[in-house]
Amino acid sequence: MSHSVQKHLSVEIDDYDATIRRFIPGYETMLEVAAGAVASVRPGLVLDLGAGTGALSQAMLRQDGVGQVELLDVDAEMLTRARERLQAFKWRAQFRERSFLEPLPSCDAVAASLSLHHIPTIEEKRAMYRRILDSLWAGGVFVNADAAVPEASEERDATYRVWADHMVASGIEEDAAWRHFEAWAEEDTYFPLEVEIDAVRAAGFEAECLWQEGPMAVVVGRKK
Repeated sequence: MSHSVQKHLSVEIDDYDATIRRFIPGYETMLEVAAGAVASVRPGLVLDLGAGTGALSQAMLRQDGVGQVELLDVDAEMLTRARERLQAFKWRAQFRERSFLEPLPSCDAVAASLSLHHIPTIEEKRAMYRRILDSLWAGGVFVNADAAVPEASEERDATYRVWADHMVASGIEEDAAWRHFEAWAEEDTYFPLEVEIDAVRAAGFEAECLWQEGPMAVVVGRKK
């Protein structure tokens, strides 16, 4: 699996952390909710899948009870920025230039933020969620912070309207916002929230949505 955020989002790596907030409604809250859900099991080891510049990892490492976080990403430039960002956490932040589609080590928690939408089919997502379940020790948790878009055209249009409004309020021209959606669709696949939750449950988790704002949601799966 090869992926370049710089090419996909047309964003320079140095500008990523500022730009993603203009792209994503409720970004800061989304990360905090996800990090809190991970911290709830007081994990010794967390995997951050498609970790990017390390924003989610940073939020998790700031939580009481979180031990070590291992960041996995195929984008070397993003991991370089993550290393810079997380250097204060020393040994607690580990970095692996590898795909989350490769075998996962055993751990207490698995988290992802804005990365699993690169999995193109729900069948492949179900398989991914089963692999995540198998990697978790008893009592572990899986937390996914990502876009979830309704399938019905009216609801779908309304969701994208909310998304576009956020981008416009953040200083992005409306025409540019819609061009971004069109470009992102070449690599990204967003499923309805209920489909995502069902897929997590089908893998064997107890699942629920902890937070939602417009197209963004935090889904948690707990290993029984």
